Amino acid sequence: MTATDTPTAGATTRTAFRVPTHLPVIITIDGPAGTGKSTVARLLAHRLGLDFLDTGAMYRCAAAIMIDRGIDPEDVGELVSTVIGADLHFDWQTDPPMILAWDAPMDHRIRQPDVTAAVSKVAAIGELRNHMVRKQRVIAAQHPRLVTEGRDQGSVVFPDAEVKFYLDADPGIRAQRRDEQLREGGVEIDLETLKQQILERDRLDSTRADGPLICPDNAIRVDTSSIDLDGVVDLLEKHVRQRIGALVGGSGG
Repeated sequence: MTATDTPTAGATTRTAFRVPTHLPVIITIDGPAGTGKSTVARLLAHRLGLDFLDTGAMYRCAAAIMIDRGIDPEDVGELVSTVIGADLHFDWQTDPPMILAWDAPMDHRIRQPDVTAAVSKVAAIGELRNHMVRKQRVIAAQHPRLVTEGRDQGSVVFPDAEVKFYLDADPGIRAQRRDEQLREGGVEIDLETLKQQILERDRLDSTRADGPLICPDNAIRVDTSSIDLDGVVDLLEKHVRQRIGALVGGSGG
């Protein structure tokens, strides 16, 4: 059963709760583009004293490799072997962790519009997803105290995660957020075009055969349309307190 929690604007910031250092915990945050998953996951990880994994960066990196190397998207074998050879990994000394391919930073490339336009189709490639899922599970074995965000984290990659969230928002609000991000980077795109791109990406992500975008079983669903960033993080922290408190036999306060 999926719980739904819609916070109200102006939520009061809670005293930060740190997950006990002896306790391994996986927290997943899934949802479509423009719901604030990456920023929320990173801030939540900071508050809780956990590591942060942006799995979307891994698929964006694969899309950038395909574009920059001129690989035909229909040539799945070449694309997957090239991505495997690139040895995608993160520099955990940076904040947020920086993704590397062939030991070279890729963060400057993966948020550009051509990568955004290609990433859903790349992410639908089953053989590539299998590789990414294996890598993500290896990362979790190396970083067992983790907040991880994406589109299949609670449903496929970590179905037994201690806490699962699903963030959603109105498509118009998501388009506005994406517009603000692009403008900060000096890119301007018509707002209605952005909205249509987001809706098409939702369609592609939710209908693919492998790891489709769904609300995972037992996930807490949060609508971020009318709540500020701190309010969303406060709400997620509250749920983690409760769940971790139950795990360690305390109140979760």
